[in-house]
Amino acid sequence: MALLLLGLLIFLGMHSLRIFASDWRERQIARLGMTRWKLVFALLSIIGFVLICWGFGLARQHPVVLYVPPLVLRHLNSLFTLVAFVLFFAARVPRNHFKAKLGHPQVLAVKVWAFGHLLATGMLHDVVLFGAFLLWAVVLFIVSRRRDRIAGTAYPAATLKGDMLSVVIGLVVWFVFAAWLHLWLIGVNPLA
Repeated sequence: MALLLLGLLIFLGMHSLRIFASDWRERQIARLGMTRWKLVFALLSIIGFVLICWGFGLARQHPVVLYVPPLVLRHLNSLFTLVAFVLFFAARVPRNHFKAKLGHPQVLAVKVWAFGHLLATGMLHDVVLFGAFLLWAVVLFIVSRRRDRIAGTAYPAATLKGDMLSVVIGLVVWFVFAAWLHLWLIGVNPLA
C-alpha cells in the first residue's frame, strides 16, 4: 500500500500544483523555462503513475474487503465509464457542447470514472485509488471553474459535429477498452 500512496502523492501532487501552489509553479516555469518545466513535470508524473500501477498491483495481492457492492453496481460502472470516455474525448474534440457547457470535461471524466469504480469495488486498495482520484477531481473542477469565472473564460460555440465526434470516439474507444484492454491490462473483464 505504501507504493500506491507514494505514487498517488507524486502523481496527484504534480497535478495539483495549480490548485495549491500556483505561484510556486509559475516561478519554476520562469526559472526553468516552459520546455524544461514540462520535462520535469512529465518525468515526475510518469514516476508517480508507475508507482501507482506497481503499488496497486501489490495491494491487490493482499485484499482487504471494506464492502461488497451488489452486482448491479458493477454493470452500472460500465455505463459510468462510457460517460467518462465520452467526456475525456470531449476535452480534445473542438467545438462541442460538453466543453462549452462544462468547461473541463476531462476533469469530469475522472470524477465519473472514479465514482463508478467506487460503486463497483469494495477493496481497500480500490477505495484508496479511486477515492483519491475522486477527491482530487472534485477539488480541481471547483478551482478550475472559479478560475474560468474570474478570467472571463469563454469556450467556442458548440456544433452538432463536435458533439457527435465526442460521442462516437468515446463509444468506440470505450468498447475496445471494455471488451479487450481492461482484461489484458487490469485483469478484470468489466463486461462479464
